[in-house]
Parts: sequence; C-alpha cells; structure tokens
Amino acid sequence: MGDEAFIEVDGVEKFFDVRRRAGLLRRERHRVRAVDTLSFTVPRGEMVGYIGPNGAGKSTTIKMLTGILTPSAGRIRVAGIEPARERSRLAHRIGVVFGQRTTLWWDLPLIDSYRLMCRMYRIEERRYAENLDRCVELLELGGLLETPVRQLSLGQRMRGDIAAALLHDPEVLYLDEPTIGLDVVSKVKVRGFLRDLNRDRGTTVLLTTHDLTDIEQLCRRVMVIDHGRIVYDGELKGLHAVGDGAAAERTLVVDLERELPPLEVESARVVKVEGARQWLAFPAGQSAAPLVARIAERYPLADLSVREPDIESVIARMYARDPSAVTSRP
Repeated sequence: MGDEAFIEVDGVEKFFDVRRRAGLLRRERHRVRAVDTLSFTVPRGEMVGYIGPNGAGKSTTIKMLTGILTPSAGRIRVAGIEPARERSRLAHRIGVVFGQRTTLWWDLPLIDSYRLMCRMYRIEERRYAENLDRCVELLELGGLLETPVRQLSLGQRMRGDIAAALLHDPEVLYLDEPTIGLDVVSKVKVRGFLRDLNRDRGTTVLLTTHDLTDIEQLCRRVMVIDHGRIVYDGELKGLHAVGDGAAAERTLVVDLERELPPLEVESARVVKVEGARQWLAFPAGQSAAPLVARIAERYPLADLSVREPDIESVIARMYARDPSAVTSRP
C-alpha cells in the first residue's frame, strides 16, 4: 500500500443489535447503525481532525481502526494490515489514547507502567530509554514518575497516557478526546508535543475532539462525521464557511472594568450582556485582533477570550443548507 492510503477505510459499516422493552415482559431486538458506508484515506505523516457530535460514530471508527471492533461490512487497512484479523501485529505499529480511559496501571507508580509496557511491546532497552527520556522532558513528567497513577490529576494522567502510547515508536497515533477536561496550561503542553511529534517523526495522527481549538492549532485537514457518515472532508477554513453561504461566527467574550451599555464596534454585534461581561459575535473567517484593538482603544477592558463555534452548530448549518450534501476532498 502506498503512502496515499496509509490508512484506508472503504465502504465500512458497523451495526449493533440492542434489545429494547416492547411491553411488560417482552423485548424486541433492534439494529443500530453506528457507521454507515464510511470511506476515506489518510496519507502517511498527515495529522487529521476527526470530529462530530456525540454518538456520530467517532469512537466506533477508532475502535475498528485498532482492531477492537470488527466491521460489519467493508474493508479497513492500516499500514497494509487488516486490524481485526491481525490485531497483535498491528499493535506494534499504532498508539492509542482514549481520553476517558487510561492504559496505565491505576495502583502502580507511573514509571512501573512504562516498564511493563516495555516488556509487553518487547522494546529494545536503549530505544525504550531514549523514547522515555524524550517524552518525560517534553511532557514534563520528571517529577511524576514515582507517583501512583491514581494520585495524578487528569492533566497529568493524560500526559502520562500519551507518553505510554509513544514508547514503542508507533507509526500512527489515534487520539480520542486527548484534551478533555484539561486546564488551559495542560492543553497547550499536549498540543505542542503533538505538533512536534508529527513534524519531527512524521507520525500519522487521527485526532477526535469536541474542541475546535485542538483542530485549528494542529490539523490542516478535518473530517466531520454525523450519523455514521462523512459529511465534510477538507480544510478547517472551508468548514467554517459551510452553511447558508455566510461564514460561521466566533464569539468574543469581553470583561469590562465596569458595567456599560452594549458595545458598538464595526464587524461585530453584541448578543448577550451580563453585568460587566459582554458577548460579541463576529465572522469566523475574520481575525479577532483588529476587533480587540478597537475595543481596547474605546472601552475600559479588563479581560477577554475568543470562543470557537461548537461542532454541533456547524453541522446544523450544513444540514440547513442541504441535508443530503457531502463535501469531500478533490
């Protein structure tokens, strides 16, 4: 398989049979379609955002790409390997981080989990030491190695999980909500590490997240999945413009030094006021810098932040434009 199809998903479907109550003593079996005729390819070394609302099929896709789940129909190849048939062989070439679950041993110090993984993956000692030193330095884990995993904060554990997934030099890294629940500082550290990893080692990364800032700072390409189908595949700036023809809106949250009437600034409109805090909507394709400068020049500014449009609202606009539309890469 060539680099243009390092990850290849071709016509994949996944069904689950569930039983639902149909009376006092009777249950009926229903078939739920989690993934519906899914097709895409990811070249070697690309970092791709894979986003969508809850229940869209993101985690199911990741589990099929790792071999945890078997497709009901269609074909998957990762580095020339069929995940469900050769899961053990593929495990040595992939790394996985699930934000909601840890791969670390809960009661052991962090370093002991790493030593166990060294044995599980049969990593050569010198290679293990080099990779561990690099991860510890870049993810700032030095003071945490002797700490039991259960005593780590969420941000610390997440950085520990990312390091664990990279000890064996995987060619592809699957990240399922890697920044969920993290504070701002931890998010910045994780994003910087992933950016360096992709640039320096050419690691292929598939990132699922609800945080569009993750995507904006890490990925040039984004795929949107909804109801198990790809509804958009292209650049993030193109996603913002999908909808009724106008760009999506970002929100500037402004904290003033005192309560004031709604602010009046060009290219923005006040959508909410609560005391000294005001929310201003402005086009997603427009830089926030000039808007911030105008506000700072005219009003007593204390603090501000920019909020990206949430994924659910982006998808809602896509369907408002054309419920059957699927935008794909050329």
